[in-house]
Amino acid sequence: MRKLVYYVAVSIDGRIAGPGGEFDFYPFGDDGQAAAYSSWMNSRYPETVPTVARDVFGLTDTPNASFDAVVMGRGAYGPALGEGITSPYAHLRQYVVSSTLASDIDPAVTVVAEDPVGFVRTLKREEGKDIWLCGGGRLAGELLHEIDELLIKSYPVVAGAGIPAFDGAFDPTVFEVAERTAFGNGVTLTRFVRG
Repeated sequence: MRKLVYYVAVSIDGRIAGPGGEFDFYPFGDDGQAAAYSSWMNSRYPETVPTVARDVFGLTDTPNASFDAVVMGRGAYGPALGEGITSPYAHLRQYVVSSTLASDIDPAVTVVAEDPVGFVRTLKREEGKDIWLCGGGRLAGELLHEIDELLIKSYPVVAGAGIPAFDGAFDPTVFEVAERTAFGNGVTLTRFVRG
């Protein structure tokens, strides 16, 4: 069975974005540190680089390593849409959970208007690579019991306010650390699996 993997950047205080959806406040370190970090991440998870940036990073023809589908909330889809990009991850099957988005926004994007839990359960039963949950916090809160792994990129910055990594009911859910990698720029990537 495929896994649902929540792969997301998080501030020290647990924010995945600022109050207005900002995500440009994450520090990357100096040029050398940023290059080493980006190179490592892109080699492990090349499919998480948006289609428009794949050429810049030399990933144009790089096959998907871990994921063949992406599920995102309306807020996570918003930045691309704001730039006029309706298919941000054309190299993946794309699903946007939204009750307000038009179902015909792009032929390469499936809009899921209701029951994201049932929808994800159906996706998990299909053959293929794992499914990337790329945000947002409300959707992650709804899908908490369907998340099999967390890939948390922790950045050394406090946001102070914004969108939490999980926004839902109080529901303590145990995960175990399976792997942790620290980078010279202060970022850590931790892979958690269900406890």
